[in-house]
Amino acid sequence: MKKNAIKNNILTPDEYPYEKFEKMGPEALTDAELLAIVIRTGTIGENSLSLAKKVLALSNDSNNGILALQKIPYEEMMKIKGIGKVKAIRIKCMVEFTRRMSRQSALHDLNLNSPETVADYYMEQVRHLETEHVYLILADNKNRLIKDVLLSKGTVNASLISTREIFIEALRYHAVRIFLIHNHPSGDPTPSRQDIEITKVIREASEILNIPLLDHIIIGDNTYVSLKEKGYL
Repeated sequence: MKKNAIKNNILTPDEYPYEKFEKMGPEALTDAELLAIVIRTGTIGENSLSLAKKVLALSNDSNNGILALQKIPYEEMMKIKGIGKVKAIRIKCMVEFTRRMSRQSALHDLNLNSPETVADYYMEQVRHLETEHVYLILADNKNRLIKDVLLSKGTVNASLISTREIFIEALRYHAVRIFLIHNHPSGDPTPSRQDIEITKVIREASEILNIPLLDHIIIGDNTYVSLKEKGYL
């Protein structure tokens, strides 16, 4: 955008969010205006701000605003006239970039002794997933994170966890303690009977191998349940 255009207030619709950014900062921009800057340019008869609003409108969950972009496939975005493959990929990369920033920030406060900080660390990674994902968290003797391993991707309301695979991974990385994390796509982290049963099986195996299972945390939509805090461990 040319400075002369701002000075003389000769702006195209694509340039409005840029001018607002320069005058008021990024925090003053709406979700649609932020997205318009990522999109950069419009098309014939459609400016970038209008396209941004159409992309956000693809979500059935208007309450989540820009967070809804995590659940919109880029193929769906491409169905909007003016959002080609490059713009759709740019949007999805922006979403992934912010997700990684959030996780990296949470890593500094990660304390595996605290279910709350563990849930915070994995929240944005799993809360928007549409199927159950189960992660094994491997820790050293000071409860520091060694590695997390994706154990399984399940259906909407069930997942398969291999007890054998859990301890193969634990021994491979010399883990001293383990944790389990998985999401409930419904958004409700209340443990199912299956969650409780598999936790008990893994706990019993962990006691035999002297690699204790310290917690199993279920993540919902911006909320979580610790099976240890609920008395199942």
